[in-house]
Amino acid sequence: MDQQLMKELKQELLNEKKRVQEELDSFETNESFIEDSVGELNSADQQHPADTGTEMFEREKDMALHRRAEEELSEINHALEKMEEGTYGICEKTGKPIPEERLKAMPTARYVIEATDQPE
Repeated sequence: MDQQLMKELKQELLNEKKRVQEELDSFETNESFIEDSVGELNSADQQHPADTGTEMFEREKDMALHRRAEEELSEINHALEKMEEGTYGICEKTGKPIPEERLKAMPTARYVIEATDQPE
């Protein structure tokens, strides 16, 4: 792989890592808000059922977004580790080079497209 492309992809991954980490930090900042909403849910007998349902939906949505951000950060870190090891851009299933077009579109790609359909 071209060193210039590797440098560009690494910078893109680092920028994305910073963005995702800031997103996770904002979730942690709002954690006390989530805990407060749990307390409100515990006193649900004083609330209208629709309000309780809305709060539960928002809480579940926030938790799903948090999990997705953690997964994304893990994938970014994995790609950066592979760069350090010198194995970035190599399919983890087939050992074939991942096409540069795929890496440009998805810098965290672990597999060539053909391998994504194969069971592990």
